[in-house]
Order: sequence, then structure tokens, then C-alpha cells
Amino acid sequence: MKKVHVTTTVNGDPVEFLADPRETLLDCLRNHLDLTGTKEGCGTGDCGACSVTLDGTLVCSCLVLGVEAEGKKVETIEGMASEGELHPLQRQFIEHAALQCGFCTPGILVAAKSLLEQNPDPSESEIRFWLAGNLCRCTGYDKIVRAVQDAAAEMRGAA
Repeated sequence: MKKVHVTTTVNGDPVEFLADPRETLLDCLRNHLDLTGTKEGCGTGDCGACSVTLDGTLVCSCLVLGVEAEGKKVETIEGMASEGELHPLQRQFIEHAALQCGFCTPGILVAAKSLLEQNPDPSESEIRFWLAGNLCRCTGYDKIVRAVQDAAAEMRGAA
């Protein structure tokens, strides 16, 4: 099958790549752009390990075709830290020991950032609901929820 030229923006940088029209955005990010922070857990959109934002909408990149990124803005875990500084969510995950093996962590962080961009002061229930599509087999979710709450407070200037 003929490859398609895709021009998009990833983590604020303009990028171009050639994609098979059947290739997922996840595979394009990992295989063509060497952005390996986004993980494939299930390949069916059930685990959230491959979470990215596409034009500000949280998506499972295993369910989106790479060619669908044409002209759009993609944000991955690699774009979360800024100018060598960890994002408050990343710092709080470390502080709260909210990760173990780390496989699910990039997707959870991207999803949590998306939540806080829409709701800077979520309740515990709202955090749990928002992150319900992100599965973690190593931790209980309590440390993750506490980390998101503390990052939200920090970002609001309430910490």
C-alpha cells in the first residue's frame, strides 16, 4: 500500500513522516518519530497506556490512524516537561510514589494533565472517573489520585 505524507505538530514541534494508511498513531509516534514514551498495552483502547491528546482531546493512540494526525496538534508524555523542569504532575507522582513499573504512567500522566486543563479543581470522584480508562496492574490507585490532587492544588497556587 502506498504511504501517505503526514505533516503535523507533536509536542509543539512541526514534524513530517510517511505512514501506511493502516498504521496507528501509536505506531507512527514510536516507529517514525522515536517517541517511545507512549506505550501499547492492549491495542484495543481498553488500558489507556497509549493515551495522547489530539487537538486537545484525550485519545487512545492505538485507535487513531497516523494519517488522522494530518494538520493536527499531538501532545505526548515527551512534551509534558518544559525547559528541563518536570510538570507538577510528574513531580507529584514521584513525591507520592504513584508508580511502580512505570508502564502505565505515561498514559495516566497525559490523561491527568488533560483533566486538569479542563477542571483545575477536580474532586476525588472526578479524578477516579477521568482516569478509569487507564489501567495499572502494579499500584492501588490511591497514590495516583493523591498525586493528581496535590498537583492540581500546586497548579492552582493553593499548595
